[in-house]
Amino acid sequence: MGRNSTPPANLGVKNGRLTPCPASPNCVCSQDTDPAHSIAPLPHAKSAANAMAILKQVVLRQKRATIITETNTYLHAEFCSALFRFVDDVEFLVEDNIIHVRSASRVGHSDLGVNRKRIETIRRQFAALLP
Repeated sequence: MGRNSTPPANLGVKNGRLTPCPASPNCVCSQDTDPAHSIAPLPHAKSAANAMAILKQVVLRQKRATIITETNTYLHAEFCSALFRFVDDVEFLVEDNIIHVRSASRVGHSDLGVNRKRIETIRRQFAALLP
């Protein structure tokens, strides 16, 4: 897909949690306790299956997004930047009434807020599809 096409080994759900963000400011995670990396999860009042179906629609509408892994409660997508073709990993963990999120750049130190903006865009689009 992009220049840094090897996914990191720390992706996925471990003990019911997504991986915390590294010290660098190029990651956000709804389960991270560090205020610099913390972001609110996506609320929903649907079944996990319905929430996942809506979430998948929203992710597939994003530019240069590819779903890599999908289960009943977990979704991993790669987002490739247009200019330098850098890859970011975006993960979602669907639970009762919330979807935890993690969006992280594979390389570099700063992402200029791209990961936070991406999740907020997904949040707005997801909320718009909920009845």
